[in-house]
Amino acid sequence: MIRTVLARTVPRVLSIAGTDPTGGAGIQADLKSIAAQGGYGMAVVTALVAQNTHGVRSVHIPPVAFLREQLDAVSDDVTIDAVKIGMLGNAEIVQAVDDWLEKVKPPVVVLDPVMVATSGDRLLEPAAESAMIRLLSRVDLVTPNLAELGVLLGEPTASTWPHALEQGTRLSAAHNVIVLVKGGHLEGAVCPDALVDATGQLPAGRQMIEVAADRVDTTNTHGTGCSMSSAMATLQARLGDWSAALSMTKSWLQESLEHADELEVGTGRGPIHHFHRLWAGGPTQG
Repeated sequence: MIRTVLARTVPRVLSIAGTDPTGGAGIQADLKSIAAQGGYGMAVVTALVAQNTHGVRSVHIPPVAFLREQLDAVSDDVTIDAVKIGMLGNAEIVQAVDDWLEKVKPPVVVLDPVMVATSGDRLLEPAAESAMIRLLSRVDLVTPNLAELGVLLGEPTASTWPHALEQGTRLSAAHNVIVLVKGGHLEGAVCPDALVDATGQLPAGRQMIEVAADRVDTTNTHGTGCSMSSAMATLQARLGDWSAALSMTKSWLQESLEHADELEVGTGRGPIHHFHRLWAGGPTQG
């Protein structure tokens, strides 16, 4: 899908996602990520999740009618420059978001298809997977992890970077959407990410833009996918350039991982350090 994006100094970015009471993932991570990229963050809650740095304990999904009320309340009042979509949970929620996107038509839409956790656990009801695939036609960028990329294609998970890129290329062509292929779950000293495009939105008609960085030796990676997708949405609304958005997101995320251990949040997989650049000079003085 090709849309005209008018760059805005402080973009108004809406996260549609579930919660994380420890603040490392979900809408809490999205709001931090949006703010770190210079955006004004807003949030509509799809699910209340009881989780910590060790995993999810339970999920409570409010009535879908209330989700619709949240979405309408925001868009009836605020001009939305970008939308980041995270955890949706079931087919009824996916359809409600799909209907709202058709009505509002935000200029930038990024989908993080929260379907499979790093642990391998499914986070989306199987009946909702086909609805999620249909949602791809409404968005500009989809950011699956490797397992989710395989699910969206109905194939096994790629185990090599070339295979992942090949899957991303086919997903992009099939649904006319830019795909951010992520190498974080692969082995090796280098962690690549790439925009794969069959839509003609990348600069100079390029079909792939790859950015790589050294893999950071840390277990504190909770919320990395949420944070990356919301950063991409914000920077695309600011810059109107997917290539520049990826370059800036990758640099910020790399430093967020390098400084993640400083936070000492939880005893499991802790969060990344969203505000490492802001806090680099020490706490603000009163």
